[in-house]
Amino acid sequence: MATTTPQPTIETALSSLNAPSHTLSTLRTLHSAALAEPPYNSGDGQPVSVALTRYVALDPEKCALVYLLLRASAARRVVEAGTSFGVSTIWLALAVGQNVQAAVAAGAQGEAALGKVIATENEPTKALRATENWKSAGREEVERWIELREGDLRETLKSDLPEQVDFVLLDIWSPLALPALKLVQPRLKTGAMVVVDNVVVSAEEYRDLLAYLNDSGIGFRCTTAPYTGGLLIAVYMGQ
Repeated sequence: MATTTPQPTIETALSSLNAPSHTLSTLRTLHSAALAEPPYNSGDGQPVSVALTRYVALDPEKCALVYLLLRASAARRVVEAGTSFGVSTIWLALAVGQNVQAAVAAGAQGEAALGKVIATENEPTKALRATENWKSAGREEVERWIELREGDLRETLKSDLPEQVDFVLLDIWSPLALPALKLVQPRLKTGAMVVVDNVVVSAEEYRDLLAYLNDSGIGFRCTTAPYTGGLLIAVYMGQ
């Protein structure tokens, strides 16, 4: 039987990751399937219904950057708006778990020794697939660090957020990006990061979000990394 050789971009991204072999194998499989799909973003004219059966996953090299940003900032409280099949969530959970373990090793106790990724997904079939993928990636390494909130994020993010949020990933239908950010913003700590995918290719659809983030009175400072579609990185400086 013929075997598929993993794409170089996947292997390059995975080389940035500290993870056991079974987790790497799961990510390799998921990223390969995601990259084999026709590209989709919410601003390219395709109906939203198309996204219901596709991974719509963050590209491997973007996941690697997000993972490294989380590790460098020791982020332990993360919100992901737009989980889909849970591929990027695996990277987030790995980073959060490793940051918690590092904090505990350094003597942290109580709240300082806790961490989680709040993952949001409105589509039940995608939520189910996501949980299966997290289980495949590893109970201790990934699954235990994730809290899945299924349903409309405009409701699921209204309450029970961490006292402080360190990092937000917005990889979701563009009209929901700004509402999601506004729900989480009151809990953002100074120095928290917000990452948004496809801000160049979908600039028109993200215009409200981009105007908000670039408003000097709101408290963010932004840059856009030149990945495919554009990856915005905003740092919350506080008001």
